[in-house]
Amino acid sequence: MKAGLLKTDWFLGTVVVLIVLGFNRYSDLIPSLEQKAYDIGVQSTSRSASDKVAVIAIDDTSIANIGRWPWSREIHARMTDILAGAKTKVIANTIFFSEPQIDPGYVYITKLIDLAGPTPEMTPFVALLKEAEQALNTDRRLAESYVKAGNVLLPVFLAIGTPRGRPDKPLPDYLAKNALPAKGDSGALPAAELQAPIELIGRSAAALGHLSARPDVDGGIRTEPLVLRYFDHYFPSLSLMIAAKSLNLGAADIKLQPDGVALGGLRIGTDPQFKMYTYFYHDLEGRPAFQVDSFYDVYSGKIPPNKYADKIVLIGATAAGVGTYQVTPVSAGTAPVVTLAHAVSSILQEHFFVVPSWAFAVELLVIALVAAYLIALLPRLSAGPALAISGGVFVGLLVLHFALMMSAGIWMQLMLPATLLLVGHAALVSKRFIVTERAKLKSDETSAESNRMLGLAYQGQGQLDLAWDKFRQVPRSDALLDNLYNLALDFERKRQFNKAEAVFRYMHDFNPGFRDLGQRLSRAKQLAETLILSGTGSHPGGSLQLGGEKPKFGRFEVQKELGKGAMGVVYLGKDPKIGREVAIKTMALAQEFEAEELVEVKERFFREAETAGRLSHPNIVTIYDTGEEHDFCYIAMELLKGGDLVPYTKAGNLLPPDKVVSIVARVADALGFAHRQGVVHRDIKPANMMYHLESDTLKVTDFGIARLTGSSKTKTGMVLGTPSYMSPEQLAGKRIEGRSDLFSLGVTLYQLLCGRLPFEGESMAQLMFKIANEPPTDIRTINPSLSPLLVAFLERALAKNPDERFQTGEEFGGALRASLSATATGEVDIRL
Repeated sequence: MKAGLLKTDWFLGTVVVLIVLGFNRYSDLIPSLEQKAYDIGVQSTSRSASDKVAVIAIDDTSIANIGRWPWSREIHARMTDILAGAKTKVIANTIFFSEPQIDPGYVYITKLIDLAGPTPEMTPFVALLKEAEQALNTDRRLAESYVKAGNVLLPVFLAIGTPRGRPDKPLPDYLAKNALPAKGDSGALPAAELQAPIELIGRSAAALGHLSARPDVDGGIRTEPLVLRYFDHYFPSLSLMIAAKSLNLGAADIKLQPDGVALGGLRIGTDPQFKMYTYFYHDLEGRPAFQVDSFYDVYSGKIPPNKYADKIVLIGATAAGVGTYQVTPVSAGTAPVVTLAHAVSSILQEHFFVVPSWAFAVELLVIALVAAYLIALLPRLSAGPALAISGGVFVGLLVLHFALMMSAGIWMQLMLPATLLLVGHAALVSKRFIVTERAKLKSDETSAESNRMLGLAYQGQGQLDLAWDKFRQVPRSDALLDNLYNLALDFERKRQFNKAEAVFRYMHDFNPGFRDLGQRLSRAKQLAETLILSGTGSHPGGSLQLGGEKPKFGRFEVQKELGKGAMGVVYLGKDPKIGREVAIKTMALAQEFEAEELVEVKERFFREAETAGRLSHPNIVTIYDTGEEHDFCYIAMELLKGGDLVPYTKAGNLLPPDKVVSIVARVADALGFAHRQGVVHRDIKPANMMYHLESDTLKVTDFGIARLTGSSKTKTGMVLGTPSYMSPEQLAGKRIEGRSDLFSLGVTLYQLLCGRLPFEGESMAQLMFKIANEPPTDIRTINPSLSPLLVAFLERALAKNPDERFQTGEEFGGALRASLSATATGEVDIRL
């Protein structure tokens, strides 16, 4: 009962819900996802920053021109005077003046003033000392500028954290007057430490506000704590005080409310801790949200001060090493003074995001609904509907998140329920997959055993090929190897050694050390090279399989297979009496022709072979014998070195034209001799011309083989003859004589000279039409280097009308050699 409960889907769903909620409680991963989603929502909105806010940056250029940091407060005083003279509405300097700036000579000046007596002689000297004291007291100079301006705000630093005790002394009046009139515990974040400007400067400021940031779990700045509690005092943020001063309001006009902060007519929505979700303005059309001017440009007058009339001017550091950059939703490196600009603009334009009081309850409701779906509904759904519903809910949560941010400025944290949905769905689907896979494994095991038993049954009936097919569907194991071993032995008993080798190799790939498998495989491979006759092959030349005794064709012993062609298989044979090696070409005519045609075909085959055997010419292969063994007809012929001319018909591997002319002329001589003997080849092509490059020897092969039947096809669909090289009259089924061979030789010459056929088509019908009706492709478009005489020769050789071609092989060869000779000597007047 307990084990069954643990395996249920709803129990797994409950466990997943508890794990995800616990992970969210003790890990920052899901909260970080919430923050990233918030950033995307911010970036998806488009609002314009307030044009009232301007930034003057203490940048690298300013430090390079004014001097190393920190500067004398005289410089800050002068900048204040410049901006005050330009009628700036508010000046906020974000530099902390928490310590007095004492010039090394100032102490001595004050001592000299004390020592100088009030005599008439000392009066000028004392006046000079007092003037020096005024110049060296930069704190007093800055304070006077601030008092004169009357609109300067300065920062106070509060370290956010719970204090451990009570303060050492009451706050000075100039700090206390900037606190808010709050009562009781308002929920504001506590601060443990306070760092304020020195009293002289602090008293001269129009207002003070804290400049304290609290990064989120991922280190990013997204919120602005508008109020911090320092013991019994509530200090507004500098951004809030800047907004108040720009509206001619003060600290007394800031009211804390349950859902935010009221500033005059502004209502600033916050969370219960008075944190405002700042709206960060992104760049528009390549322009920054806030124009940042260099301190030095304003200080030196390069930028006219009246630019800042009636503006809120924020002064702060952006130079490297002076300020610490912050990560915000719109940038990974935002200067604190620019972050302050975003906050001020957000307050003044009410461009902030809010977290309503009801948001937490809605978030809990969504989590509960997702949990209920995972526990109660999802286990009841099939895979398709479950994926559709889960995907729809997930997309809906994302759409709701971004829609609320973009349309209503409301942020609800929905990444937790979205993550819960994804993890829960993945867990339940994975469980189902695992269970299904286990069932599948059991099914596969059952199926494998069935296939093994069927294999044994087929083997017992002697149907070894079917048994082999079934055994291959069974996963290999040591137990199966016993069955395969016996099957391979049965193949050997039937002398099907190639199949025995395949079985042994299949076993060897799994376990090479099984029994005497290595020896068996080696023996099977060796036997695969010893051939016996078998008329069961599908190739026109039949197939020879292994055996312990070398097969024979007549008196010739078969040594090995040399290759396969369209008309048969060629083997290496040996005459045991004189030791001569021959090439044996076989054809399984019984497989290629119907029974009523077979007798006539065999008679024609031997008649043609006998006729070809009487051809004794240096360029015609010599035939030694012909005969029939079982279902094979064979011809034993001269064993030639080299190979056919097919490789030399490929572009990039063509022979020189003079070599081509020499080869083709010799073929023409051989054809002329054969035609005089009454033998027509019928299948002249590069594949039937054997050439040895090193010895420059040429032999024409396969005389008479193509004339086995009056039809163009055998019963297996083998085409007799090669259409690309056929003459028009051969394609038309007319009577064939020697001039047809010469046309085919002309096609071969064309191909050897340029690497392309003169007639090409996308189909057999198109090819045959072009051969019969259209002129060949101009060879000069393929090989422009050919001589005009060779081009003219080809035009006559490929004439459609046999009467317009060369009439004999001797005429063909002579004219071809003459065209080459005339080209070499420059003589062009030659009769072709």
